[in-house]
Amino acid sequence: QVQLAESGGGSVQTGDSLRLSCTASRDTFSNYAVGWFRQIPGKEREFVAGISWSGDTKNYADPVKERFAVSRDNDKGAVYLQMNVLKPEDTAVYYCAATRPGGGSRWWTGLTPRVYDYWGQGTQVTVSS
Repeated sequence: QVQLAESGGGSVQTGDSLRLSCTASRDTFSNYAVGWFRQIPGKEREFVAGISWSGDTKNYADPVKERFAVSRDNDKGAVYLQMNVLKPEDTAVYYCAATRPGGGSRWWTGLTPRVYDYWGQGTQVTVSS
């Protein structure tokens, strides 16, 4: 069982930045692909960014490209989501999720919630205009 914990959320103004962190309870987190998702009430959870276990592959949803950056530090067992130039439409609960890719692919990332096995509790990000 992998337990994930997000941190770094908060309330900011339009144009500000935040960095979310996702940490895991197990040393083997370095073998897990990680995705960031967000959700607002009444809507489905949507993909934001993903990173392979090696860090070689990174994917972003169109609304956050050029503004968000995902990275990881496997020595620390942490994955980060740097969010810049935040907009009110970025307001949501942000979740990190993890899964071990089939065959241990160093390039694999998942773009949909159903492919992930482990989830954090989420952290609220609120952007005011």
